[in-house]
Amino acid sequence: EVGKCGVSIATLNDMEILLKDIDLSKVSISQTINGPAIILLAFYIALAEKQGVPLSKLRGTLQNDILKEFTAQKEWIFPPVPSMRIITDMLSYCTENMPQYNTISISGYHIREAGATAAQELAFTLVDGFTYIEYALEAGLKIDDFAPRLSFFFNSHLDFFEEIAKFRAARRIWAKHLKEKYGAKKESSLKLRFHAQTAGCSLTAQQPENNISRTAFQAIAAVLGGAQSLHTNSMDETLALPSEKAAEIALRTQQLIAYETGVANVADPLGGSWFVESLTDQLERDAEKYFEDIEKNGGVIQAIEDGYFQREIAKSAEDYQRLIDEKQLYIVGVNKFIKNDEDIDIPILEIGSEVEGERIKSINNLRNNRDETMVQQSLNMIQECCRNENNIMPAIIEAAKSYVTLGEIVTVMKAEFGEWQEAAAF
Repeated sequence: EVGKCGVSIATLNDMEILLKDIDLSKVSISQTINGPAIILLAFYIALAEKQGVPLSKLRGTLQNDILKEFTAQKEWIFPPVPSMRIITDMLSYCTENMPQYNTISISGYHIREAGATAAQELAFTLVDGFTYIEYALEAGLKIDDFAPRLSFFFNSHLDFFEEIAKFRAARRIWAKHLKEKYGAKKESSLKLRFHAQTAGCSLTAQQPENNISRTAFQAIAAVLGGAQSLHTNSMDETLALPSEKAAEIALRTQQLIAYETGVANVADPLGGSWFVESLTDQLERDAEKYFEDIEKNGGVIQAIEDGYFQREIAKSAEDYQRLIDEKQLYIVGVNKFIKNDEDIDIPILEIGSEVEGERIKSINNLRNNRDETMVQQSLNMIQECCRNENNIMPAIIEAAKSYVTLGEIVTVMKAEFGEWQEAAAF
């Protein structure tokens, strides 16, 4: 997967190369990383300290939503309980030292991509957010000190009005729970700030040019639903990583919406519509019902361990596919308006395998030229923090400065926390 799934960052040295000549005090950097998020954040902090940038000036967002890994994306490392300890340590550290940084981007996108319905995406995402809040409060943090820095990441799928209603319901539910259940006083704590991405799972390999239109409709739904930022998928993403041309078309789609349609000129333009308000109310009721079910199952962590989320999502995915197979739900180019003699006539991006060898060589060279005594001392410090109640974050930052690799840090943490093995949920 090297060179095919994000930027390969194994050490602080890689972060130094990636962000060379970029003043971290003047940019906001988003990192999509989850299982090893604490290590990537440590690399980022270590680089800022080398640049002489005060941590209080660092801006950015870390996805860092481990709960959705257990339910949807499946790229976890440690079991749920120690994973929550790690995230709580990060949240505590950033609340104290990095007040402008979004430590968690609570993500429904992957839940929807795994096959969830709109109501499930809404409910499972928000209940994950409530769980992070409860762990932070238990650790002694005050709700208005950290809640304003929680952000969200949602999917924008095919059902145009349902998606708009979903975003509206999310804001309503979040504000209500933060105020009434968790006692938030700041207006900024009640705001649900979210990034949206068009639905990758809705794209088709058949007639891939149709994906341009799908993406445009989904993007408009996200805008009408109040997204703060937006990513539009490229038409060829079911076939390969996007080509430059496909990525440009996706970008132009956003620009056309922003500069030519006028849909972003007013907030919540569909508010007051009987149909949209009715859908919003229904999705809110559906989400609250899921909250009750999850509570009856012992809360989010217990529900993960029991396979509750996994079963719910799998059933919804099966139901959705059955509708397509039985032609009760039409997908243009797949089960309706099919071209039997179709040839895929778009350029496909190919990634060479040589980059993996180059990365291995680079890491080996770094290992041969660092202070191994400092490396071992750093790893021992991490091990000790894992065993006691001290915040793990400072120890990992110090390890980053000694050019300890991500893999070496994970190995030590695995030895203390274990590795999660998901039980069969069916």
